[in-house]
Amino acid sequence: MNTISCKNITKKFGNFTALDSINIDIPQGEIFGLLGPNGAGKTTLIRIITQITLPDSGEVIFDGRKAVMSDVEKIGYLPEERGLYKKLKVGEQAVYLARLKGMSRQDAVRELKIWFKRFGIQSWWNKKIQELSKGMAQKIQFITTVVSKPKLLILDEPFSGFDPVNAEIIRKEVLRLKDEGTTIALSTHNMESVEELCDNIALINKSKLILSGNVDKIRKDYGKNQVELLYKSGEPLSATLNGTENPFSFASDEELKSCRRAILDVEKTATNSQVLGRIINEADVVSYHELLPRMNDIFIKLVTNE
Repeated sequence: MNTISCKNITKKFGNFTALDSINIDIPQGEIFGLLGPNGAGKTTLIRIITQITLPDSGEVIFDGRKAVMSDVEKIGYLPEERGLYKKLKVGEQAVYLARLKGMSRQDAVRELKIWFKRFGIQSWWNKKIQELSKGMAQKIQFITTVVSKPKLLILDEPFSGFDPVNAEIIRKEVLRLKDEGTTIALSTHNMESVEELCDNIALINKSKLILSGNVDKIRKDYGKNQVELLYKSGEPLSATLNGTENPFSFASDEELKSCRRAILDVEKTATNSQVLGRIINEADVVSYHELLPRMNDIFIKLVTNE
């Protein structure tokens, strides 16, 4: 089942088309990557899902039915442009934002205390936002976004501005929320995060959907059916196995400091067992893995048409 389905969403601003017949399904309980270059239309789509603006045509389906305004209470949205009231105390502001999502004051305080303890920031409760660093303030905004336990969590560049330690804390919390059943839409330019976190993605460019599907399948589809082999042998395998019938050919075979590295072009019908079966009697295999293109390379290829 899909938490969100966008059906033929089109949005124009004057003569400019921001979204052109976009169809996207965000499966329940998964992390879905919403990708695209600046100005592609991602933020416009997010604003339509969160009902900040309306599409010119098409509709948003929420939990199997047409979305209504009350569904906004079930959505947590962390925008790329952060915004907190700098002169308010942290705890006071966090409670206020939680109550906007329908939580009682008692429930808000209880849940916020749990999150503050989880992040080790209990001492921040009575500080003012203006006393916090940018990264500290972003932690507060993340907490206020998730504290109401939204069914759909939309995160726009959630790791921006965090040092590696705090970025890892947020990543772990995002994965924990997924494990608890939260559906997460992640809008980011960080392709490493996409590979690490996302189950499925949609890539929008110049208002159109140009790619969607499972991350692992997309990487495999754009791959060249190559594997990297690290091995130890008295002779290069490219020489030892030359002229024999192999389910692969050598794209390269070079000497490293402690072993040799070969890139193999593998026949599409060949299995790993067949490939390794030809190698293990000739060399000591150190490592063997499939070479897949990075999402960053696929992104650039599709967006630039190169």
